Amino acid sequence: MNLEDIEREIRSCKRCDLWKFKTNYVSGEGNPNARIVFVGEAPGREEDIQGRPFVGRAGRYLTEVLSRFGLDRRDVYITNVLKCRPPNNRDPTPEEIKACKPYLMKQLEIIKPDVIVCLGRFSSSTILSEFGIDFKGISRDRGKVFEVEKWGKRIHLIPTYHPAAVLRNRSLSDYFERDVKTALDILKRRRKTLLDFI
Repeated sequence: MNLEDIEREIRSCKRCDLWKFKTNYVSGEGNPNARIVFVGEAPGREEDIQGRPFVGRAGRYLTEVLSRFGLDRRDVYITNVLKCRPPNNRDPTPEEIKACKPYLMKQLEIIKPDVIVCLGRFSSSTILSEFGIDFKGISRDRGKVFEVEKWGKRIHLIPTYHPAAVLRNRSLSDYFERDVKTALDILKRRRKTLLDFI
């Protein structure tokens, strides 16, 4: 199974009622061999229209931050917990998250990233709980690095604020950008360690 197979599954999904309200399914995009994956909560208006994740204002900000640290969007993989937009951008329900989570976990299992950056509280709570970690809230857990063994290797999970929250409250930008830098520093250290064995 590959990411295209998952995308085909998503395009025919009717596990919850969100498919009735969406314009497009938004499965995810980026490098299928990415060492880092960014996971948001759900598509917004622009994402629903274009069928692509993080293409609205929050997505442009994320792209800008990545670029500032020398990383292109095409180098990473970006997706959401939900693959359909909730009406009026309301919060995802527990039932919707439960219905959609298997797609996300299949995507992660196929990519097998070294680092997963959880964007916002819904992404953080969903992913941390899936890896057996008790999520205590985005303000308390953001910036922490949780290490777990998965897919035969060590994975780093980093909760942080959602870019949309940063745009609403610019005082969060330093925290968010510091957390993204932490994620990229982990990748650099891991690469250096691997090269030491070559």
